[in-house]
Amino acid sequence: MKQNFYPFNALALATMLALPGIQVAQAQVSPDTLKSISIPDKVDTSIGKLEFFDGVPANAATVENVYDNLDRMRGTDVFLDNLGAVSMYSVRKGLDGAGAQGANKVAVFEGLMDSQTLVVTANTSTLYAYTYTDLAKDGPTVIEIPPGMLGFLNDAWQRFAGNMGVTGPDKGKGGKYLVLPPGYAGEVPDGYFLLKPSTNRNFLFLRGSIKDGLEPAVKNITSGLKVYPLKEANKPAPTEFVNVSMKAFNTILPSDFSYFEYLSDIVQQEPIDAISPDVRGELAAIGIVKGQPFKPDARMKKLLTEAATLGAATARVITYHPRIAGVNIYPDDPKSIWSTAFANKNTSFEADGTMNLDARALYYFNAGGVTPAMATTHAGAGSDYALAVVDANKQPFDGSKTYKLHLPPNVPVNDFWAVTIYDTQTRSQLQTSQRFPTVGSQSEGIKKNADGSYDLYFAPKAPAGKEGNWLATVPGKSWFVILRMYGPLEPWINKTWRPGEIEAVE
Repeated sequence: MKQNFYPFNALALATMLALPGIQVAQAQVSPDTLKSISIPDKVDTSIGKLEFFDGVPANAATVENVYDNLDRMRGTDVFLDNLGAVSMYSVRKGLDGAGAQGANKVAVFEGLMDSQTLVVTANTSTLYAYTYTDLAKDGPTVIEIPPGMLGFLNDAWQRFAGNMGVTGPDKGKGGKYLVLPPGYAGEVPDGYFLLKPSTNRNFLFLRGSIKDGLEPAVKNITSGLKVYPLKEANKPAPTEFVNVSMKAFNTILPSDFSYFEYLSDIVQQEPIDAISPDVRGELAAIGIVKGQPFKPDARMKKLLTEAATLGAATARVITYHPRIAGVNIYPDDPKSIWSTAFANKNTSFEADGTMNLDARALYYFNAGGVTPAMATTHAGAGSDYALAVVDANKQPFDGSKTYKLHLPPNVPVNDFWAVTIYDTQTRSQLQTSQRFPTVGSQSEGIKKNADGSYDLYFAPKAPAGKEGNWLATVPGKSWFVILRMYGPLEPWINKTWRPGEIEAVE
């Protein structure tokens, strides 16, 4: 393409400005420099052909294509950057629909969580209890927890706000916590552990151990947990417990236009400074502004629907083919499939003042609830998790095939181990003929090999004689698994013991 070059004549400029006496030699911008700062008249791009006249958009089609691309990109960024918030909102909507609406109505899975309830990567082995605060409505809120609990509070963007129970300041002895609204300037009474989240709607997650049986664990929660406004402390209303076991309800975030509607609701409900100006700017660019209705026109709705699809597709690519460091549990073995949901065991997703965007999306798309305790391993205590999302050949698991996982002898756990199978679409327990799709050391009928090792099978039908070591799959569907180590011991922590890869056997 022929280029025109225009010499920059400083002497002529000085004459025009009537500045006598200036002596400047002529200078000419080089062709390479001018090319690097210019745009050709016609540009072929992934969004179509763009046309310019000497750098100026030459037609309406170019302007429309570029703005469509900009709005779609911003919508995709908004989708990925706010997964934690929309996931929390979806949990709240699910609990509301299951009859547990309000801070003093606590959802308890009294019969444990089975595959009927859609909750991202929840397990079948521990007792869950959920509720959420509404500080704008209730004001400062008291949470009295019984002994032996493990729990935490997350704000509306699913950011860590504080631990309770074994990992909290009560050290598992039980105690009273006071959750203060954002910007609260009132009197704070003595005798409480304080939590100061940045939002009004905050998710309370509690987990009870069932090592002494499920019934006493349920009784411990239902007799000892109390949630009420501080203003009613002298005569609080009884805390209600809603048994949500065996209930079919959904807590999974959407991947369509409604995602942005949920996000707008969150922005309207929370203080404006719950998120930073740049995040607010990104939201405003697609029409989500606090105090204003979210009413995109047909064009913008179409672009945001595409953005939701692209955002979900991106989250799934990050999940199954991550390109960030710190995800592989055995990074020295390129053939290993085992991974972790927390890259580098970092639950804030930040390091050296930088947010790891892919790590944040990886976790929030596939799991719910954040506390540093989830990524802190202590020999003989707590739990540690390993995910296998593809097979030994790095291919999607096929529900019509039979796969085998070998666990070497002496599985290093103080308590027990368990493998749970999940649906790749919902990231929830796979719905099959097995109500609790888990097999592990506590399972009835599981058989050890002669050397103390285990072989587990994943298939539509159990291999003959392997029924106790089998998890059902569904032809035409994919799946993934999580290996949970409860009370992991040193051989797991230092990686001298490791699970085999999951391989197709037919």
